[in-house]
Amino acid sequence: MSNWTFVCTTAELLPGETRVAWDGDTPILVFNLDGAYYALEDRCSHEDFELSAGHFDASEGSIECALHGARFDIRDGRPLCPPAYGPVVKFPVELRDGGIWTRDDR
Repeated sequence: MSNWTFVCTTAELLPGETRVAWDGDTPILVFNLDGAYYALEDRCSHEDFELSAGHFDASEGSIECALHGARFDIRDGRPLCPPAYGPVVKFPVELRDGGIWTRDDR
Protein backbone atom coordinates (compact mmCIF):
# COMPACT_ATOMS: atom_id res chain seq x y z
CA MET A 1 0.00 0.00 0.00
CA SER A 2 1.39 3.38 -0.93
CA ASN A 3 1.86 6.38 1.33
CA TRP A 4 -0.62 9.21 1.58
CA THR A 5 -0.14 12.13 -0.84
CA PHE A 6 -0.80 15.69 0.31
CA VAL A 7 -3.31 17.47 -1.98
CA CYS A 8 -3.76 20.91 -0.37
CA THR A 9 -5.26 22.51 2.72
CA THR A 10 -9.01 22.49 3.18
CA ALA A 11 -8.93 26.30 2.86
CA GLU A 12 -7.45 25.93 -0.64
CA LEU A 13 -10.24 23.65 -1.92
CA LEU A 14 -13.59 25.36 -1.47
CA PRO A 15 -16.99 23.72 -2.09
CA GLY A 16 -17.50 23.18 -5.81
CA GLU A 17 -13.77 23.15 -6.56
CA THR A 18 -11.36 20.43 -7.67
CA ARG A 19 -7.63 19.87 -7.44
CA VAL A 20 -5.31 17.37 -9.15
CA ALA A 21 -2.66 15.61 -7.09
CA TRP A 22 -0.11 13.04 -8.25
CA ASP A 23 0.61 9.79 -6.44
CA GLY A 24 3.65 8.63 -8.35
CA ASP A 25 2.50 8.34 -11.96
CA THR A 26 -1.20 8.38 -11.03
CA PRO A 27 -3.16 11.64 -11.43
CA ILE A 28 -5.88 11.90 -8.79
CA LEU A 29 -8.72 14.40 -9.08
CA VAL A 30 -10.01 15.55 -5.68
CA PHE A 31 -13.44 17.18 -5.30
CA ASN A 32 -15.05 19.26 -2.57
CA LEU A 33 -18.76 18.50 -2.65
CA ASP A 34 -20.33 20.73 0.01
CA GLY A 35 -17.55 20.00 2.49
CA ALA A 36 -17.27 16.28 1.68
CA TYR A 37 -14.13 15.27 -0.20
CA TYR A 38 -13.91 12.60 -2.89
CA ALA A 39 -11.10 11.41 -5.14
CA LEU A 40 -11.15 9.69 -8.53
CA GLU A 41 -8.43 8.80 -10.97
CA ASP A 42 -8.10 11.73 -13.37
CA ARG A 43 -8.81 9.45 -16.32
CA CYS A 44 -12.06 8.77 -18.14
CA SER A 45 -12.80 5.04 -18.28
CA HIS A 46 -14.14 5.42 -21.81
CA GLU A 47 -11.27 7.15 -23.62
CA ASP A 48 -8.28 7.62 -21.27
CA PHE A 49 -8.75 11.40 -21.19
CA GLU A 50 -8.25 13.65 -18.17
CA LEU A 51 -11.50 14.26 -16.31
CA SER A 52 -10.09 17.46 -14.78
CA ALA A 53 -10.58 19.13 -18.18
CA GLY A 54 -14.33 18.55 -17.89
CA HIS A 55 -17.17 20.20 -15.99
CA PHE A 56 -17.72 19.41 -12.29
CA ASP A 57 -21.45 19.75 -11.54
CA ALA A 58 -21.52 20.28 -7.77
CA SER A 59 -25.33 20.33 -7.68
CA GLU A 60 -25.43 16.80 -9.12
CA GLY A 61 -22.14 15.49 -7.75
CA SER A 62 -20.87 14.54 -11.19
CA ILE A 63 -17.95 15.18 -13.52
CA GLU A 64 -18.36 15.27 -17.30
CA CYS A 65 -15.53 14.24 -19.59
CA ALA A 66 -14.76 17.05 -22.02
CA LEU A 67 -13.89 14.62 -24.82
CA HIS A 68 -17.13 12.69 -25.40
CA GLY A 69 -19.51 13.80 -22.64
CA ALA A 70 -19.43 10.71 -20.42
CA ARG A 71 -20.50 11.62 -16.88
CA PHE A 72 -19.48 9.96 -13.62
CA ASP A 73 -20.74 10.14 -10.04
CA ILE A 74 -17.82 11.60 -8.05
CA ARG A 75 -18.86 9.75 -4.87
CA ASP A 76 -18.25 6.26 -6.25
CA GLY A 77 -16.93 6.66 -9.81
CA ARG A 78 -19.86 4.92 -11.49
CA PRO A 79 -20.77 6.00 -15.03
CA LEU A 80 -24.00 7.96 -15.35
CA CYS A 81 -24.38 7.86 -19.14
CA PRO A 82 -22.80 6.49 -22.34
CA PRO A 83 -20.34 6.35 -23.89
CA ALA A 84 -18.75 5.22 -20.60
CA TYR A 85 -19.85 1.87 -19.19
CA GLY A 86 -17.06 1.19 -16.72
CA PRO A 87 -16.43 3.08 -13.49
CA VAL A 88 -13.55 5.44 -12.77
CA VAL A 89 -11.20 4.26 -10.03
CA LYS A 90 -12.08 5.79 -6.64
CA PHE A 91 -9.40 6.59 -4.05
CA PRO A 92 -9.59 7.21 -0.30
CA VAL A 93 -9.47 10.74 1.12
CA GLU A 94 -8.30 11.60 4.60
CA LEU A 95 -8.48 14.97 6.39
CA ARG A 96 -5.53 15.50 8.74
CA ASP A 97 -4.20 18.65 10.43
CA GLY A 98 -6.19 20.95 8.12
CA GLY A 99 -4.93 19.14 5.01
CA ILE A 100 -6.50 16.87 2.41
CA TRP A 101 -4.64 13.63 1.69
CA THR A 102 -5.25 10.84 -0.82
CA ARG A 103 -3.46 7.76 -2.12
CA ASP A 104 -3.48 5.20 -4.89
CA ASP A 105 -4.22 2.08 -2.86
CA ARG A 106 -4.52 -0.37 -5.73
